[in-house]
Amino acid sequence: MILASNSPRRKEILENFGFNLKVITKNIDEVSDEEDIIKRIEDIARKKVLAVAEVYPNEFVVGADTVVVVDDKILGKPKDKKDIYEMLHSLSGRPHKVITSFSFVNISKNISISDSEVSEVYFKNITDEEISWYIDTKEPFDKAGSYGIQGKGSYFVERIDGDFFAVMGFPIGKFVRTLAKNNISLDDIKKL
Repeated sequence: MILASNSPRRKEILENFGFNLKVITKNIDEVSDEEDIIKRIEDIARKKVLAVAEVYPNEFVVGADTVVVVDDKILGKPKDKKDIYEMLHSLSGRPHKVITSFSFVNISKNISISDSEVSEVYFKNITDEEISWYIDTKEPFDKAGSYGIQGKGSYFVERIDGDFFAVMGFPIGKFVRTLAKNNISLDDIKKL
């Protein structure tokens, strides 16, 4: 199976479940005309996967997109330290949503599946000193919302209502259940 993502977290989650992966990505414009945030993220995930699936029409291709949403504003990956400060301050002491959408495509078999998982993450109050410490770890620079829940960013989290793996970058449980609903069994997965 092809993973249309450079995310080491997605690769780790899928491989830990037993998928054999090749990582192949294509650059796309991550824009969507969808007004609904969840549909927009699903559309972007689908575009990432289709860009690869069109080159490899006989392969199963999977990909995802994760965003953090607070006050109806999408927080993607930070551009710089200032961005990290602003994002973490906006998340401090309150809940936010993490939306991870996935897409699974095989063009020759006419398979196209997309879905999303929405989780709510509650942060403790974060001080400027804690943000500076976190920036110095270099961890927040490539993470949606400027934090990684599986790493040092877990320090900020008071609780999660939802799927930890979706917050990490890929909702493996929902993905496998969705495949099963589409008559792709756990035995079939071993072959992907």
